[in-house]
Amino acid sequence: MADDTKDERTEPGCLKYADVGINLTDATYRGFYRHSKPSHEDDLPQVLDRASSAGVRKFLVTGSDLEQSRQAIDLSKRYPGRCYATVGVHPCSAMSFEKAPGGGEKLLAQIRTLAQRGKDDGHVKAFGEFGLDFDRLEHCSQAIQEKWFARQLDVAVELQLPLFLHSRAAHASFLTILRPHLPRLPRRGLVHSFTGSTAEMLELIDLGFHIGINGCSLKTDQNLHVVKQVPLHRLQLETDGPWCEIRPSHASMAVLKGDPDARGDLERFTKVKKEKWVEGAMVKGRNEPSQIVLVARVVAGVKGVGLEEVVKAAWENSVGMFGLGEG
Repeated sequence: MADDTKDERTEPGCLKYADVGINLTDATYRGFYRHSKPSHEDDLPQVLDRASSAGVRKFLVTGSDLEQSRQAIDLSKRYPGRCYATVGVHPCSAMSFEKAPGGGEKLLAQIRTLAQRGKDDGHVKAFGEFGLDFDRLEHCSQAIQEKWFARQLDVAVELQLPLFLHSRAAHASFLTILRPHLPRLPRRGLVHSFTGSTAEMLELIDLGFHIGINGCSLKTDQNLHVVKQVPLHRLQLETDGPWCEIRPSHASMAVLKGDPDARGDLERFTKVKKEKWVEGAMVKGRNEPSQIVLVARVVAGVKGVGLEEVVKAAWENSVGMFGLGEG
């Protein structure tokens, strides 16, 4: 509870953010970067402190496979009232069903049980991350992705949790598999880290879904054109950290540089290379929840509306869909 009191006192302008797509189970937040030895000490508490100082009140921690889903639930228990979890298997990890001891259906049953228990005890607020990703077929074939997307949707119908969905370069197949389940999924959900076309976005909106926006959603001028047209009542904010940061080469950076109020947010925290990490510093190239403020500023800039309007709408949408301990 002390953390929540701190949030109220330190939020810039009292704006409240919910980072609804954040991979806090990733090893980089413990100092590991594809090496057996850490580059620096576990700094997850500092990551969360920076987020709090930026106004981030809630975190929906992404579960991308069975083990990460368990870890996401563990974090929600470690930080009650701040962190909540999703449970599911990412399309790039769908081969885990094929390789699972005892078979894919046994793994699916474990996923179902974990999600149901987490729903019952209040730690799990969405089912996912799952869906299709045809940009990275080197990780898992299209056929296997489609098979286990459909089977996870069957489980989602049983659970009746909001969906946390992934669709990358796969829109037609995504909707072909998803549509037959929709009459039994009244809570719909979020299509996160959206990078598709305007037509694809509008089709998802018409089906009742929300659109998750992060740095990857803002890379190009075309991306910005799409985001401009996302209705505020269907928009949610996320970082997808440690990935999807806003980079100098992205179209979004030009929007930030054109916003005189953005400079403070861009320069707020010291950033260093992981090899030169010091306590209190962000790591260059590792995105984190405090940077959601930049995502919100870009959305406001391209839409031509105030930052407060974007942040308020996104907060209400996220709390309305996922609850996050707010109602």
